[in-house]
Amino acid sequence: MPTHVRLGSDLLLESGRLQGARIGVVCNHASVTHGFLHIVDRLTDADGVRLAAIFGPQHGFRSDVQDNMIETPHRDDPTRRVPIYSLYSETREPTAEMLKGLDLLVIDLQDIGARIYTYIYTMANCLRAAGRHGLPVLVCDRPNPINGIDVEGALLRKGFESFVGLFPIPMRHGMTIAELARLFNEEFGLGAQLEVVRMDGWERTMFHDETDLPWVMPSPNMPTLETAVVYPGTVLFEGTTLSEGRGTTRPFELVGAPGVEAERFARDLNAQGLPGVYFRPAVFEPTFQKHAKQTCAGCQLHVTDRRAFKPVLTGVALIDAFRRALPDEFALWRQPPYEYEHEKRPIDILAGSDDLRKQIESGTPVTRISESWQGDERAFRKVRAGYLLY
Repeated sequence: MPTHVRLGSDLLLESGRLQGARIGVVCNHASVTHGFLHIVDRLTDADGVRLAAIFGPQHGFRSDVQDNMIETPHRDDPTRRVPIYSLYSETREPTAEMLKGLDLLVIDLQDIGARIYTYIYTMANCLRAAGRHGLPVLVCDRPNPINGIDVEGALLRKGFESFVGLFPIPMRHGMTIAELARLFNEEFGLGAQLEVVRMDGWERTMFHDETDLPWVMPSPNMPTLETAVVYPGTVLFEGTTLSEGRGTTRPFELVGAPGVEAERFARDLNAQGLPGVYFRPAVFEPTFQKHAKQTCAGCQLHVTDRRAFKPVLTGVALIDAFRRALPDEFALWRQPPYEYEHEKRPIDILAGSDDLRKQIESGTPVTRISESWQGDERAFRKVRAGYLLY
């Protein structure tokens, strides 16, 4: 039986503390609670509360923009008669004009537990802007859908900051969005007058389907919890010329490229005995993005034990396996620009440094690559301990 979890937005709306306030809310289509009630509708219907502005992250407030690097325009909401400001546009931080007249900024976004998911940096930019303009911020907590225990991957290194990684945290951070807000604000001096509203009923060991909360895909290529489970590893494929399955019904679970023999590829990967995953040979044709309308071969990841599964290790093992399986003339690494970065390689800003690329190019065994993260993981666990809420 799933556990009943009350979200931070539930508790905030029930508290009555927004009475008489002009509210700006940072949210998107997934900012819902039980019964699929959206925070914008709840704020609109709340007595004595005035919804004055909506702020949308990457993909837009309605998450109607499919591509991961297409900006969204500012709009007006014809139903609620308030402006919708895009924070994935000519600006990724709310301006003074956007914040003008607000009494409080409420943030209610669903993260998925990986360093590169840009919603947490939209939140960080809002904290920084609100601190600069003296506007209080309230972050409503939501579950980390892939649990709040596991930490995996190297820390982002100085000089490799980007919109897919602003701060030195590992790829899989094991924190909720409100915990990250506290850590970002204190450790990295964002200066916000921050308060968080924690959940009731959530435990760190839980995956999303162990709660009674509805799953609404947080972004267009995050259709299921299964996608979120593999994402901290296969998102690295965005830094390559390999297909990460965009343009299929199983993004980030299907990976491949032209010129690969699927059966041999999957057999060799399964022989490595990576924990909690089976690689099924797969052939697919993306409808858009990389290799659109071309036959790609590789595998589909089937997670057989999600508590044993190590997504970052698995993602690295997959890229290394493709490097060995592809023809010599195949260019593995994607070239910039990528996510507002025009000089550094996409794989380097995704990995958080150029270490991973150099390790793969030099033929470093995957197990040794993962061992090189262990000191970073221990250090981060110590830092994050002071910010955990559950």
